[in-house]
Amino acid sequence: MRLGRATLRREDVTLLAPLPSPPKILCLGLNYRDHAEEGKAKIPDEPIIFMKPRTAIIGPEENIIRPGFVKQLDYEAELAVVLGKRGKHIPSSKAEEYIFGYTAFNDVSARDIQFKDGQWTRGKSFDTFAPIGPCIATTDQIENPHDLKISARVNGEIRQSSSTKNMIFNVYEVVHQLSRVMTLEPGDIIATGTPAGVGIFMKPKPRLLSPGDSVEIEIEKIDVLRNRVVEEKA
Repeated sequence: MRLGRATLRREDVTLLAPLPSPPKILCLGLNYRDHAEEGKAKIPDEPIIFMKPRTAIIGPEENIIRPGFVKQLDYEAELAVVLGKRGKHIPSSKAEEYIFGYTAFNDVSARDIQFKDGQWTRGKSFDTFAPIGPCIATTDQIENPHDLKISARVNGEIRQSSSTKNMIFNVYEVVHQLSRVMTLEPGDIIATGTPAGVGIFMKPKPRLLSPGDSVEIEIEKIDVLRNRVVEEKA
C-alpha cells in the first residue's frame, strides 16, 4: 500500500488528547530559575510536587472553560514526560529506560484561588485545566529532552520563550526524585514546570486569560497545542 493511501490530512480529522485517562498527573512547581525569580520565590533545593486530576485533561482544539468565579486565569507552557514502564527508586542514570515519550502540556491555573489557598491543588484542578497534545513524540524521536525550545503564545503574541535546558531539575532527575516517593506506572504524565513569562507576573500589570483568547503551547519536535478560552455556561 502506498503511504498516501494510508494517511489522512490533519484538517480532515479531530485529534483527541493522546492520554485521556492517565493513572497520575504529576506536576512540578518552580522548576525554572527565571520563573521562580519572576515570582520572587526561593529556588527549591528539591522538586516541588503537586498533582492534577485526570478529569482536567483535554486535547488540542478543545476549550479551556473558565468558571464564572475565577478571575485570574493563567497559562503555563510545559514539557510533559509520559512514562512507559513501572518503576520505583529509579536512578537518574536509568530514567530514560522508563520513559515512553514527551508531549506538550498547559498547566492552566486559577491564580486567585491558588494564592488564596496557599497551596496549588484546587486552583489547578478544574475540569479542562490540563490540555495536552497534540501528539506524543517517542524517545527515539526526542533523544535529548534537555535542549528543546518551549514557548507560549496568546492570540499570536509570544509570552514565554525559553529552553528545557533551563530546568533546575532535568527530566531524568525528576523521574528519579518522584520514584523515590511513589511507584511510577505506564501512562503516568509528569509536567516538568514552566519558564518565565506567565501572565500573573507580567509588568507593569498582569495579563491574564479571558474568554475568546487562543493559547498556543509549542515545544520543539512535538508541534503546537492550541486551545481557546470560553466562559462556563450557567
